[in-house]
Amino acid sequence: MRKYMVLAAGLCLAMALTGCKSKESAYKQAYERAKAAENAQRGVMQEPAVVAETPVVTPVETRPVTQTRVVDNVDNVAVREERVALVNGAGLRTFSVVVGSFSVVANAEGLQQRLKNGGYSAQIVKNEERNMFRVIATTYDDKASAVQSRNLLRGTYPDAWLLYNKR
Repeated sequence: MRKYMVLAAGLCLAMALTGCKSKESAYKQAYERAKAAENAQRGVMQEPAVVAETPVVTPVETRPVTQTRVVDNVDNVAVREERVALVNGAGLRTFSVVVGSFSVVANAEGLQQRLKNGGYSAQIVKNEERNMFRVIATTYDDKASAVQSRNLLRGTYPDAWLLYNKR
């Protein structure tokens, strides 16, 4: 019983000490009232705390519509440089669009046949350093044409990339 009385007394004491604390907002309100009274005695007008600002709106200017032509910057397109040898096809130019890479030549020939059936002059080249057969859909002398062809082929072959043949 004695334990309960000590516990109850401690709880009451804790509530009494913590319940009487003043809040910061009460101090702030009292300070503002005292300051206002002091200013009123001096005859100083107090400015309102919040000043309503009118929003500034910029007038809309009408301008004639102009055509903007989007130009691809082909200099920023990544090109992989490899030394390759022609295995099957008509011949390579400087830039080629690779749509498949295989370690088995039969797989490369299968993709080459599908490309030929689709109207491309597909070729197979071999990278001796990596022992990989690359299937080339198109080949060009300039980079811009190769980039344009690669972008078209990415609709069907999303991993198509550009190859620069180191001779």
